[in-house]
Amino acid sequence: MKITCIVVGKIKERYLVMAIEEYSKRLSRYCKLVFLELPDEKTPDHASELVEEQIKQKEGERILKALKEDAYVIALAIEGKQPDSVELSQQLEKLAIDGYSHIVFIIGGSLGLSKEVLARADTKLSFSRLTFPHQLMRVILLEQIYRAFRIQYGEPYHK
Repeated sequence: MKITCIVVGKIKERYLVMAIEEYSKRLSRYCKLVFLELPDEKTPDHASELVEEQIKQKEGERILKALKEDAYVIALAIEGKQPDSVELSQQLEKLAIDGYSHIVFIIGGSLGLSKEVLARADTKLSFSRLTFPHQLMRVILLEQIYRAFRIQYGEPYHK
């Protein structure tokens, strides 16, 4: 299975880069993991709603161009479903059984995802109603994907 993470913006903090590298290494025995970092738009201080929507539009256009037609797309969005780890594992396993060999997870920029990206998503996933920094969400997402594979294969992992 190929898993692509399309993410908006760069990570500057070394500790987050190290965590992403660690989970990427761990995941290499279960799947082919690809990270695609797309540039983010700078948001001016006190930006209006219109300006924020325009920023999400520009970032969304880049995301949509990066998507492959045959990919199953899971967008991280606060309004998405909130499965537990076992349910997420079962969902990924079912996608594989149903013949999806390429799953794409999308993490938007600091303003979130455009309506067009959300409409293209096959599923919307939320880890919490809380707001997390989008850089940290990369680590959380990879950890949960790793946990999902460990659950699928009946391998021990801390609870």
